[in-house]
Amino acid sequence: MTGSLVKLSNAALVDLPGGVSAPTYDRDALTPGIVHIGLGNFHRAHQAWYLHRLMQQGLAQDWAIVGAGVRPYDEAQRLKMAEQDYLTTLIELDPKGTSAEVVGSMIDYVPIVEGNGPLIERMADPAIRIVALTVTEGGYYLDPATKAFDPAHPDMRYDAANLDAPRTAFGAMIAALRCRRDSGAGPFTCQSCDNLPGNGTKLEEVILGLARLADPALADWIAAECSFPNSMVDCIVPATGPRELALVRDFGIDDAVPVTHENFRQWVIEDRFCAGRPSWEEVGATMSDDVHAYEAMKLRILNGGHQVIADPAEILGIETIHDTMAHPLIRGLFRKVALEEMALHVHPVPGMTPEAYVDLIDTRFSNPKIADTVRRVAFDGSSRHTGAVLPVIRDAVASGTPLDGLALSQALWARMCAGTREDGSEIVPNDPVWGDLVQAARAAKDRPQAWLDQRQFYGALADDAGFAAAFAEALARVWAEGTEAAIRAYLD
Repeated sequence: MTGSLVKLSNAALVDLPGGVSAPTYDRDALTPGIVHIGLGNFHRAHQAWYLHRLMQQGLAQDWAIVGAGVRPYDEAQRLKMAEQDYLTTLIELDPKGTSAEVVGSMIDYVPIVEGNGPLIERMADPAIRIVALTVTEGGYYLDPATKAFDPAHPDMRYDAANLDAPRTAFGAMIAALRCRRDSGAGPFTCQSCDNLPGNGTKLEEVILGLARLADPALADWIAAECSFPNSMVDCIVPATGPRELALVRDFGIDDAVPVTHENFRQWVIEDRFCAGRPSWEEVGATMSDDVHAYEAMKLRILNGGHQVIADPAEILGIETIHDTMAHPLIRGLFRKVALEEMALHVHPVPGMTPEAYVDLIDTRFSNPKIADTVRRVAFDGSSRHTGAVLPVIRDAVASGTPLDGLALSQALWARMCAGTREDGSEIVPNDPVWGDLVQAARAAKDRPQAWLDQRQFYGALADDAGFAAAFAEALARVWAEGTEAAIRAYLD
């Protein structure tokens, strides 16, 4: 089989197997306009795809992507992508049939070097007009409780004192903006593409907060000249493993870093770009002044729903999200919490009510082609629960609406973080602060308040008597009777 595979490269685009679509544009003629930091699967299935679709129409030829990273492990990804001329095979996992296309909107990848000199130099190039990021919800140096910029973080203190050789993407962006100010090259747009409420606003807080620590005059220039558009991004993109590598080989392609994705994408963007932008609306993106409404619907029902179902699935040893949705109790839990507790705090958007969106997410989660893993979805719950579930709980407490299912979701998270499944097998560490979570979860078995006393997550919620009582009752039932019994009691 290996001998018949087409090794992905520019030269091989004319030899791709039948049925696999290829770039129709001249990649050698593309020029860069975007540096994207965080070249994971999601970016390549989402933002890079939208740009590719524009290029297929003969547009945006001067907006090609230069990939970037700031962590040592990013170098392995860079080398793999360089070997195949920065091309990616995207495999769409539609329940009606699987298809593949090769995306060519990325043309380079900055070497990962301590001090980030090459990255700073590339972002300082006047040709770069957007610097975008997908660095995960937990990558923004925000205080977990307040969600405000944390100037005391060691990385932030280091970058403020060492702006010529920073550790972080944010320090590198500020260093590049300093070069552009001094050279007269002008600003670039700072564009967050992460699942973070008010992602552009949060990015602005981090950039300006760090800049003020390092150089207050530079911070003033950035505030006056740069733009930070908010956006909402949505597409379920599994991690790449043996299954995905086998899928791309089934198409006859040798691709070291293929990406699979569902047959759904959404990108809602605030139209605030200080140095121009591609015409993403020509290929299905929505330009809107009300990103927050779309964002709240997606974060609360999809991202929050993911956490509601992933934790009980992990406790019960279910491996994939579609198998989780095939479990009648867990699917019932999702639908009841989403419809009766989450949807109350979500506004409709053009063409979509919260109730219809719950049905859409039910269908997407249940897609058997995706095989998205419970472990991937449950990863970094300390960021994902605090970003997607706890805001709904706060709204429910403030408005006096039902929250028993939301409290149960927190009890199930606490039970999962005890580190063992109901069959006794170990749940291996799955969060940047796993050790702290395990300690709190095990203490909460006998004293539920020990979990809520993680003030960095719960803040004043820990003091709300109604929520604390609902949580304590749910957690006691989970430990005494088991996960399925606790869900059944809620559904009944």
